Amino acid sequence: QVQLAESGGGLVQAGGSLRLSCAASGSISGVGDMAWYRQVPGNEREFVATTTNGGATTNYASSVKGRFTISRDNAKNTVYLQMNSLKPEDTAVYYCNALVRKVGTIHYLRYWGQGTQVTVSS
Repeated sequence: QVQLAESGGGLVQAGGSLRLSCAASGSISGVGDMAWYRQVPGNEREFVATTTNGGATTNYASSVKGRFTISRDNAKNTVYLQMNSLKPEDTAVYYCNALVRKVGTIHYLRYWGQGTQVTVSS
């Protein structure tokens, strides 16, 4: 079984910072691209940021570019999202997403975390 566990969400004032973490655990033989998405109730889940396997390539949604930074620690199968200059419109449930290869298999499958709430007050 593979699990993604997010942490680091919470309540912060506008202009503040938060750092989200997401650790993949279980019978894992490889982790590919990792990403963050977010969702506001009533809206579709939207892309926030992604990083490739080696971490050399990152991409961001235009709404967070310059404020958010995605990074990863491959030794820990963990991805981070450093969020600075937070705005009330960043309020959402943030989900971790990763391509993971289980031990004994050859294909990567996409897994989602359970989500962590980020609330930015004005």
